[in-house]
Formats: sequence, structure tokens, C-alpha cells
Amino acid sequence: MLHVFRGMFITVCGLLSWHIGMDIYRLPGWQGLVIGVGIGVCCVALELAFARRFISVISVLMFGIVAGFVVAHFLITALNLIPGLRPDPKTELYRDFGLTFVFSFISVLAILRAKDDFKFVIPFVELKREGGGGRPLILDTSAIIDGRIVDLVDAKCFDTQILVPRFVLEELQQVADATDRLKRNRGRRGLDMLNRLRRDHAGRVLIQEATLPDTPGVDAKLVRLAKLIDGRLVTTDYNLNKVAQVQGVDVLNINDFANALRPTLVQGEPLSIKVVRVGEGPGQGVGYLEDGTMVVAEECASRIGQAVDLVVTNVLQTSAGRLVFGRPSSRGEGAALPGRADRVS
Repeated sequence: MLHVFRGMFITVCGLLSWHIGMDIYRLPGWQGLVIGVGIGVCCVALELAFARRFISVISVLMFGIVAGFVVAHFLITALNLIPGLRPDPKTELYRDFGLTFVFSFISVLAILRAKDDFKFVIPFVELKREGGGGRPLILDTSAIIDGRIVDLVDAKCFDTQILVPRFVLEELQQVADATDRLKRNRGRRGLDMLNRLRRDHAGRVLIQEATLPDTPGVDAKLVRLAKLIDGRLVTTDYNLNKVAQVQGVDVLNINDFANALRPTLVQGEPLSIKVVRVGEGPGQGVGYLEDGTMVVAEECASRIGQAVDLVVTNVLQTSAGRLVFGRPSSRGEGAALPGRADRVS
């Protein structure tokens, strides 16, 4: 569609220049046609060169020039009202032109330097919502690959718009094209999760086209975009979580959701696990609960592959996950507790 529109624009430029050249300047028809087509091609080339920043540049220029004209008009009118200060017509023409040019130039520079406060001049960035609907959620690559955000949306935990920035989609595609098999599988899983999310919730999932070329790095782009549109970041990246919080951006860490929904474990509570490997400390064995929580079992390094009964001694819980420490139960290391035996078989 855009190519058709560009072709129509070049054609209209050529026909208009052909008519003006013959009717006003008495030029041969082919000369006017060539000039018009050349002007149209140059305009289209500029539009393609600026790409997505084209709207931003045009918006800044138009608003700055209009603001400069308005300020200059009021200033010139005020000067003309002062008796004895009105110059001759030629001097007045130069004065009016100079004031208009200066104020337009200053307005454009002011907007360029404070463009973060003028959100409407940044292309494809949605303005902050004044009504209902809540603040939009911005997904990063780790949240998409993790996949649990799809289950949360399916469970109607969120009723706001979900944004996937274009630069996040490009990073996800790079991961899917990686030579490393593990990274490639993670990237493809992320693309599958995103396709599922868009298929099941097409009206709420939007590909955000803002590129923010002046900001290096995907994490920095995410933080800046969240600040510009007053959105909330959704991530599982611990470092991005902390950096965003330092800069005053709200973050929804999916690991925090998972930790909040896990059954609470307290010191002295019994549990049963299957030891799957040796831990880092002397005599420690490692097992996992059904929800993936890692359990470090003291004095169980020799019980790999066996179910052991433990008593919780300590629980460490952070945004990066939860870690449970336990020691063998006094009831006997080989006996499973009631209601727990089936979980570790």
C-alpha cells in the first residue's frame, strides 16, 4: 500500500510540474515532467532514508515553525503598538522576517532537546492513557521465552494492553537464529509463546514500533519506553528488574508472582524430596519440589536417587527464586511422610 501511495505521489508531482512548466514558464513538456518526477523521487528518498524517524522529524519541524510564527506574530504586533518605533516598510520587512526565523529556529531546538517531554513527536508511541484500562504492560525477551506470562493472561490476571517492542522482537529472532542449539531452542520457544499470545488475545497484544535509535541496548530501550508511555515492564531478568526500579519504572517480575503463589514453608516444617545430585557444600544433596524450588539437604550426599524426609531449617526467597535448606528428619531417613510419598516417586 505504501509503495502504491509513493508511486501516486511521484506521478502527481510529474503531471503538476509538466502543467506548470508549459503554462507559466513556457518549458517543453518533457522538461517539466522530468523536473516534477525528480522532485517526487527526492521526497520519497528522504522519507525512506529517515524511515521510522520521518514522522518524528516532520512533527518537530512543523510544531516548531508554527510555535515560532505564533510567538513572532505577538511580538511584532506588540512592537508595532509602541509609538515612534515602527520603522520604514523595508526595514519592517527585514525585522519581521528575522524575528520569525529566529523564534522558529529556537522553537525547533527547544523541542529537539526536550523531546522526551513532547511524547507526541516520537513516532508510533502511544500517549499516556487518561481513562480506564490501566497502564500498558511491556514484555521483554526473558518474559516471552519464560512463557508463564501467557498463562497469566489466559487466567485474566491482567486486563491492560500488552506491548511487544519491535527491538524485543528482533532480539528474539536473533536468539532463534543462534548457532548454539540451546539458545536456538529458547528463541523458538519464545516465538511460539508470542504467537500463542497474539492468537488468543489478538485485540490486546500490539507490536510497538518505537525504535528509540538514540538509546543503546535493549534493556535501556525498554526502560526508556516504559518511562515515555508510563508503562510497566514484565520480565524475569533480575538485573533489568533492579536497573528499572532505580530509574523509577514499575516492574512486574514473573518470579515474584510464582513465589507469591507457592505454598509457604516455615522452619520446622517437614517435607520429602528425591535427592538428584550432590550439592556444593560437604555432605549436601540437592532435590526439587514439584514447583521447581531447589532444596539443599544436609548429610544427604550419599542418598542420590532416594527419597528422604527433611525438616526445613531455613528458607531464602528473592526475586531470582527461592532456596530451601533442610536436614534429615528424626523419624528416619527412608520413610516418607503421609501425603508426600507420591510426589517424589
